[in-house]
Amino acid sequence: MDDRILTRLAVITPEEQEILSGRENIDKSIYMDSAGDVISGGKLLAEGKLVAVRPHTRFIHFPEHSHDYVEMVYMCRGSTTHVINGTSLQLKEGEILILGQDARQEVMPADIDDIAVNFIIRPEFFSGTLDYLGREDTPLRSFIVRCICGDNPTGYLHFRATDIKPVQNLVENLLWNLIEDAPNRRSIDQMTMGLMFVHLMNHTEMLSVGSKEQETMVRVLRYIEENYLSGSLAQVASMLHYDQAWLSREIKRRTKKNFTQLMQEKRLSQAAWLLQNTDENVSDIAIAVGYENISYFHRLFAAHFGVSPRAFRKQPEAAGANKDTF
Repeated sequence: MDDRILTRLAVITPEEQEILSGRENIDKSIYMDSAGDVISGGKLLAEGKLVAVRPHTRFIHFPEHSHDYVEMVYMCRGSTTHVINGTSLQLKEGEILILGQDARQEVMPADIDDIAVNFIIRPEFFSGTLDYLGREDTPLRSFIVRCICGDNPTGYLHFRATDIKPVQNLVENLLWNLIEDAPNRRSIDQMTMGLMFVHLMNHTEMLSVGSKEQETMVRVLRYIEENYLSGSLAQVASMLHYDQAWLSREIKRRTKKNFTQLMQEKRLSQAAWLLQNTDENVSDIAIAVGYENISYFHRLFAAHFGVSPRAFRKQPEAAGANKDTF
């Protein structure tokens, strides 16, 4: 982290000075609209803004609360301890924690050298951000997005991203942009955060999620990402040391799809990417993603995307036709 950013973030704020002078509890009027325990984006975001950043307030315990926005915490230096939905985790330097709106969070007091920043993000901000993830709407990507922006956003994502240099550079760029209030900030913010998510999605081995069950699904979906040509439910069940029948039911319960459907979605999303980014003919692409029967591939592709592979290639905007909106 650039020393100039750290210097600005390390300054004792008026709120922190009150705490050091003897205040024992957080000032709820800064964070909340009423006597409840939901932190309000309206208190922390300027009118019309979709994203803002503020230093994490040190020296005090934040009791359990939720947010009416998506929160992303980045640890610039030192560490902080969080209890999320009853699970304790330590956020270390360079790591990222993303919380769904309904996730329950408690934060232990931080010391003077524990410098973190909180990104306050309206959910609608992600509609532009996620466009930068590209057309390949894979089962893993969809599952991770639903953890944060889905119908029941109680989950969290903990990325141990300290050694992912592109992510560190992009977070630093994002901080500069927000601190300096640069012109055209919204589009720059969305592009920067979108690129950051691209890199994070390429390092899901560094990801922890909100529960053991969700963790299992991430591992299953990561297996599909890497083995979509020849993977099998029996193999992934053996690899994860689960009963095959139980894992099959859990996949269906968590994703609303069975293992075969998820494998098929990944194959078709890979085919869509190849159609848009290469000049390979449709038959070769079908074979490359695991379909020897070309007619069968055409039928599956058209059913999934609403257009034939050739029409999809000619009209790239059709690629979004089967995507969920978050």
